[in-house]
Amino acid sequence: MTDNDLDIRIAVMEQRFDSIESRMQKVESKLDDLAAEMQRSNSSLIKVIVGSTGTIIAGLLSTIVVLLMQ
Repeated sequence: MTDNDLDIRIAVMEQRFDSIESRMQKVESKLDDLAAEMQRSNSSLIKVIVGSTGTIIAGLLSTIVVLLMQ
């Protein structure tokens, strides 16, 4: 293998590395966006669960009050 062949191989490998690196950065960016979206989604889901729980507890308490008043 000549020095010229080696230089060509090195240049090709550098191009491949640059391509892979840019693709990995895109994937990391998308994963960061996905993590942020999941965090927002979890936050709103927790609010819905707390609200539903409060409604159920209020319903049970009002039922108990009605039964005790009879």
